[in-house]
Amino acid sequence: MAIGPPTFVVFVNDPQLLHFSYKRYLANKLRQTFGFECTPIRLIFRERGRRQKGNREG
Repeated sequence: MAIGPPTFVVFVNDPQLLHFSYKRYLANKLRQTFGFECTPIRLIFRERGRRQKGNREG
């Protein structure tokens, strides 16, 4: 039975513009907040979708 690491998906305007130090900062804060100090975590940065006119959701 495979056990996957905790995974967090973060929606951003442009994933390529994220600096590695900010990714590391987010990972460390998530570890600290959720008690994953000795656990590998996985962060996925996705480009957020564009809102359509009249659409109030994400």
